[in-house]
Amino acid sequence: MKTVKLCLIILVLSGYIYAQGKEPVMLKPPDLTRGLPVMKALAQRASATEFDTVMLDIQDLSDLLWAANGVNRPEIGKRTAASAMNAQDIDVYVCRAEGIYLYDAKNHALGIVCEGDHRAAVASRQQNFANAPVFLILVSDIARFKFGEDSLKLVWAAEDAGIVSQNIAVFCAGVGLSTRPRAIMDQEKLRAAMKLGPTQHLMLNHPVSKKTVGSK
Repeated sequence: MKTVKLCLIILVLSGYIYAQGKEPVMLKPPDLTRGLPVMKALAQRASATEFDTVMLDIQDLSDLLWAANGVNRPEIGKRTAASAMNAQDIDVYVCRAEGIYLYDAKNHALGIVCEGDHRAAVASRQQNFANAPVFLILVSDIARFKFGEDSLKLVWAAEDAGIVSQNIAVFCAGVGLSTRPRAIMDQEKLRAAMKLGPTQHLMLNHPVSKKTVGSK
């Protein structure tokens, strides 16, 4: 009887933990005092060729996402990254070992999209990057552009993704993290896992980690 009760308790607790995992992950306010001056950060910017496996702490992840495409003028809802016609078409997804999350810039939080480790799909044929603890995946929803043919919207989407990508690169250089912009990824697997619609396009991804010993 004791064994049965113990099993029931474990099941209940497991269900509670699973349910809690579905709740949004609230991030920390960005630390606006950290990092190198912008010119020194630009001098340090480089595309990393190897990545550490140690998970980023919550402050690093919070600051990284805010720098990438967070809300820096909450009174008018504007972002750290410009976008064509202020369409704010770029969504930032966070791929970690336990799942893929969507960054909610307005609430500075993460919402779970799917569970499981999909980093190999993001790394694609460059599996030497697959152990990076975090990938940021940039997705443009071109439906947010109010006019224009799809071919033109995709040009705007590429420009907007490039702006977010550079925010990520400069932030990482300024605080001592490693990253690189990548267009390679397994589009088919990721589209299915992330449940993307026909107007949502995978644009770029950034593996991010602490700097490895001896890296520049």
